[in-house]
Amino acid sequence: MKRDNSPALEVAHLTKRYGEVLAVDDISFRVNKGELFGFLGPNGAGKTTTINMLTGLARLDTGTIRIGGIECTHNPKAAQHLIGVVPDESNLYPELTGFQNLCFCAALYGMRKNERQNRARDLLNTFGLADASNRKFDGYSRGMKRKLTFAAGIIHQPPILFLDEPTTGIDVASARQVRQIIADLHRKGTTIFLTTHYIEEAERLCERIAFIVNGRIVRSDRTTDLLQPVRGKHVLLLSVSGAGENMADEMASGFPQYQFQSSAPNQVRVESTETVNVGPLVRFLEERKIQVTEARRHIPSLEDVFVQITGIGSDFMQKEKEKAGGGGNQ
Repeated sequence: MKRDNSPALEVAHLTKRYGEVLAVDDISFRVNKGELFGFLGPNGAGKTTTINMLTGLARLDTGTIRIGGIECTHNPKAAQHLIGVVPDESNLYPELTGFQNLCFCAALYGMRKNERQNRARDLLNTFGLADASNRKFDGYSRGMKRKLTFAAGIIHQPPILFLDEPTTGIDVASARQVRQIIADLHRKGTTIFLTTHYIEEAERLCERIAFIVNGRIVRSDRTTDLLQPVRGKHVLLLSVSGAGENMADEMASGFPQYQFQSSAPNQVRVESTETVNVGPLVRFLEERKIQVTEARRHIPSLEDVFVQITGIGSDFMQKEKEKAGGGGNQ
């Protein structure tokens, strides 16, 4: 089936300040109908502020927004019937059961009683929450709360879906299930705008990705095109002890066929278009009284591209993952 390349979402020169903080800085992009578009960046990059402006939860300072061809810049509710939103924090009612929460959300979209009850049951089954349907939301685990919040966002089967960090802080099994549901919705034609700081998640799910850092989009492209520069490269990571500051330069002079970079303290990244021969490298270092504690082959990924383009190290993004907790990168 041929895809409709008309835009589901058009954003031009979007800007938002909070006092002296420029949270979103003159960003522009479009998302085509049926596309899964990822907004990838560290915490505090402007992802949630952007999605809040797109869904009417925050007012923009300057710029324009069109959703489904509808001008929404000054009337964010104009396209409300077209969109579903899964916020980064739950917006459901703790005193209601899972079933009651879903039925209430469906009623807000004008769904008839029989229709909303059937849809609620279907979604509870889909998300593995049927056994907890009559328990109060307040008693749900974090992963269960996240899944019910997701279910509430798609109760009315919206053609355009906004997902803000959908797998942050939840367990591995729940994260895997949520990602599968996202992939299924995309396959069925739903347009999805996804924010995440999980690089593996963006690479796995998204057709196109925008890197956002400090409120600005620094690169936007198809995922396959972003990955093109690292395809076919061979990378070896050497962890060492007793090395000096110029270790990478010394190795480069001894092995001009490889590229060397100090990727972290006491770690050297070796890159080549051919397979890297480990033995000569280890001997070279040992002759200089440098001990190799680990030699690990690395498959280049979107993380390498992200680091190259943004200058944000992979160790920083790893800390982001650990801070968020959960199973987002599984």
